[in-house]
Amino acid sequence: MRYTIEGEIGVSLDFRITEHPILEFKRGRPVRIYVNGKEVKAHEGETIAAALYASGIKVYSRSAKYGRPRGFFCGIGKCSSCLMRVDGVPHVRTCITPVKDGMKIEYEEYRGQPPVECEFEFEEGRVDADLVIVGGGPAGLSAAITAAKLGVDVLLVDENPKIGGQLIKQTHKFFGAKSNYAGVRGFEIANILLRELEEEKIKSLSSTSVLGIFEEGRKHKLVAVQDNRKFIEISSNAIIVATGASENYLLFPNNDLPGVYGAGGVQTLMNVYGIKPGNDALMIGAGNVGLIVSYQLLQAGVNVKGVVEVMPKIGGYLVHASKLRRMGIPILTRHTIKEAIGKEHVEGAIIAEVDERGQFKEGSEKYIDVDLICLAVGLTPSSELLFQAGCKYAYIPELGGQVAIHNEDLETTIEGIYVAGDVSGIEEASTAMMEGRIAGANVAIKCGASVSKAEEIREESFKHLEALRASPFSEKVLKGKEKVYELWRERK
Repeated sequence: MRYTIEGEIGVSLDFRITEHPILEFKRGRPVRIYVNGKEVKAHEGETIAAALYASGIKVYSRSAKYGRPRGFFCGIGKCSSCLMRVDGVPHVRTCITPVKDGMKIEYEEYRGQPPVECEFEFEEGRVDADLVIVGGGPAGLSAAITAAKLGVDVLLVDENPKIGGQLIKQTHKFFGAKSNYAGVRGFEIANILLRELEEEKIKSLSSTSVLGIFEEGRKHKLVAVQDNRKFIEISSNAIIVATGASENYLLFPNNDLPGVYGAGGVQTLMNVYGIKPGNDALMIGAGNVGLIVSYQLLQAGVNVKGVVEVMPKIGGYLVHASKLRRMGIPILTRHTIKEAIGKEHVEGAIIAEVDERGQFKEGSEKYIDVDLICLAVGLTPSSELLFQAGCKYAYIPELGGQVAIHNEDLETTIEGIYVAGDVSGIEEASTAMMEGRIAGANVAIKCGASVSKAEEIREESFKHLEALRASPFSEKVLKGKEKVYELWRERK
């Protein structure tokens, strides 16, 4: 299997964004990395995948059976599209691995081939904390800050190099009450929470993946790996799992081509690392995520050719759809993608109208010249760690899929293990932050830390959560939550 590298790397191609109406990208010092021996321009603070994409490299691996190209997709280490050999170590998730000067990256000819020559030093460590929070997004950050302020010894663990989750990608202003950061942009909320994290002197481990949760007497034991090199054992009295969600995929011919990316992955490229994900884009899905990311693509200088939605009505807020329409972006309901066109990467797309049964209408096909197909077709809770720990779970379609069974206090069927945010059911960042506060306060109550204050925060957060879920958009979520609460009462 042979690989070719596109373009004059580090010389003629550079897709880094230099001007943006909202964001300012402060890049680290220039460094040199090498892909199959060829020099690629990079900056400290970028991930390998981001640096490669900025230089026009879209193919990161190939499928084992047919050798089909694979590229960027999720941008948060949850898929296997970007696995490459880095400094001799195979299967490195390049989308969450920061670049280092002189780093050598290679395409993997054979999956599973161990290192031939590799200088690899492995370390071990042990950490103890009252509470371990897995996931540093809106729910995890809110839980950590709430619990720490109440006197709980907290450790926050996140597998990404930058803590903040989805918040650091959001440029739009939030809705709701002032207490829920109404009128504040997502990345600014992340900055506020990260400052509080620092002020409370909360311990945190970034670039650290939790591999398993086990029982250790009356405590919980977590096994984690940091930077693919340091093995860490973590002991705690309580755990809050706030691992978020992963992008849903969509079935259509050539859906595996580089250029077909999840909406969150596209946000990571353009809003976190300041890299233009394409020149001409087609958005699949007109829910809030699809509408918001379409507008963010315009802000990044991408020409959005249109938004297609298979349902008869737009699923997101009218305010987001109206902004796109004012910009002249067509939103086609009862339409979806039929096929992606291209060989090594996306070169176009065919869309078509669907009937009441969701079947393509013959003769309605239309070709669109794009190099980026963005999928905003929902999320699935990232519940795998909870299942491995032994938490009982159920398929709740209203919450996005398989979720750990939990009660109103967000405690699962294993005492001391809680959930918060999208891992408990797909919603929005505002509700995730409220759930984080509730989970953090409940852990404090169980630990006997500032109990009266914790109960006050808990009750106040429940009221805010109820207000946030008063919207008609939350009817499905409320139905799903009632199902999961009933299951907890039955199966506890």
